[in-house]
Amino acid sequence: MTSNIIQDRLFELRDAKYNDFNKSLIPGIEDDYFIGVRTPDIKKLAKELAKEKDIDAFLNELPHRYFEENQLHGFIISEEKDFSLCMEKVERFLPYINNWATCDQTSPKVFKKHKKELLPYITEWIKSEHTYTVRFAIGNLMRHFLDEEFETKYADMVAEVRSEEYYINMMIAWYFATALAKQYESIIPYFTEKRLDTWTHNKTIQKACESFRITPEQKEFLKTLKIK
Repeated sequence: MTSNIIQDRLFELRDAKYNDFNKSLIPGIEDDYFIGVRTPDIKKLAKELAKEKDIDAFLNELPHRYFEENQLHGFIISEEKDFSLCMEKVERFLPYINNWATCDQTSPKVFKKHKKELLPYITEWIKSEHTYTVRFAIGNLMRHFLDEEFETKYADMVAEVRSEEYYINMMIAWYFATALAKQYESIIPYFTEKRLDTWTHNKTIQKACESFRITPEQKEFLKTLKIK
């Protein structure tokens, strides 16, 4: 299952009108990087291809030429049921992720059943110099460690990240806005004590105030904490 075969399959699913919309969501990348395939169609193809015995030939052909190949790659990895195999594939793929969509939509289902084993990887990823590896780490802390597994040490890990990268800081803001919704009493000190950089602090408050999961009273208090 080579990249040429995969590309042919993707071009068969091309939607030229959707391509213009898709490109607008991911600025700063060359237009010819996109084929123009809708996400549901890529996911459907990924479920089919994940069952192919020779799919590793495609997964090992990195870097890919097109955005949709990377999307497909991430969705195929997300179907892997063996945690160790999944992690090998994730670690091989992470350095080649070059946009927020592929980063955020690569979400292995098996992680939910192996949170203890996942944590050491997150601890390493969050220290990476690669933008989307750091974003991936924070995204997984948000997905898997804000409910019954929550501990403030995980929020500390995110709060300690300092970056000039927009897509890292936006993920930090997304993490803390979600954390405020789920763990308000534990998270509000990060804002009363101003533990984030100014931009991320204010962006988090903005996102939290837009959330239906934050109470009106909490929103009013958060607004008083904005840094001017």
